[in-house]
Amino acid sequence: MPFMTNRRQALQWLGASAAGLALPLPAAFAQAFPSKPVRVLVGAAPGGPADFMGRTFSDAASPALGQPFVVDNKPGATGTIAAGMAAKAPADGHTLLIGAPGAIVVAPHLIAKLDYDADKDFTPITMLGAGAFVLVAHPSVPANNLAELVALSKKQKLNFAVTAIGSAPHMAGVAVEKATGAEWAYIPYKGGAQAIGDTVAGQTQVLMNGMLATLPQVQAGKLKVLGVSKATRMPLLGNVPTIAEQGIKGFESGTWQGLLVPAATPPAVLARLSAEVTRIIRSPAVRERLVSQGAEVHTMSPTDFTAFFERERKQWAGTVAQSGVKID
Repeated sequence: MPFMTNRRQALQWLGASAAGLALPLPAAFAQAFPSKPVRVLVGAAPGGPADFMGRTFSDAASPALGQPFVVDNKPGATGTIAAGMAAKAPADGHTLLIGAPGAIVVAPHLIAKLDYDADKDFTPITMLGAGAFVLVAHPSVPANNLAELVALSKKQKLNFAVTAIGSAPHMAGVAVEKATGAEWAYIPYKGGAQAIGDTVAGQTQVLMNGMLATLPQVQAGKLKVLGVSKATRMPLLGNVPTIAEQGIKGFESGTWQGLLVPAATPPAVLARLSAEVTRIIRSPAVRERLVSQGAEVHTMSPTDFTAFFERERKQWAGTVAQSGVKID
């Protein structure tokens, strides 16, 4: 079978393989994969949802595939630094990207000059997990729901922590601001851990962030949650109304983490990754660890994950345009 560098061809090959058709592997890549340590790029600082997902996956993948899977945090610029590095890495499966909305579906509409093409430079392997954003406040803030928070913000501009300007949580905060007339003073950070830490310390008053990273502080009573961003209430926060329930009809946002590789990765490697990663994420131990922290475990075929990206890009294009935020 000839070597295939076209992503569409690779996805077709994967689809046929998943359907149970016996297809020959390219001779050049018939050797066992992985043959050396695998670098897992995470475009966020330690402590955030993408980092948690990357480490959970890597901890399970190392023994399963017989090589170390090493998380390499490259925070900054809404995850685009890590994405740019992944796009330029050798396409042999030994560099993986934990992709998230900021770098993959938001940045292309927000940042004028990216050093990668999110549509052409990657092949999606599978989604790993998803989760809601939670709107939280420091306990000292005299507001216990969205309406009270909005009313307070009109009297005094509240410091609103965001993981990065242009990140998906930032865009969700802007959407709430536009819909309600609230007034936030956005304070950007280089990652979720720093944003959470300063909000817990009271240096910022409000935060929109992934539930996966924020829930432990809510459970410890160090932050109070005022709303969740999904269309339905979250099982771990069953008494907390959604933002849509609190007056922003149809509001829904959230984060996800998925596994991507450089677009020219050989089909044999893609097939191995797709099968093994899906098995790892669906395993009871990994699933339990993710669900206990508020993540929703999702796996998709490469074809379905590509279609998901296309839908996400269209949705975020409208959100970014409405926000008026642009980064040169």
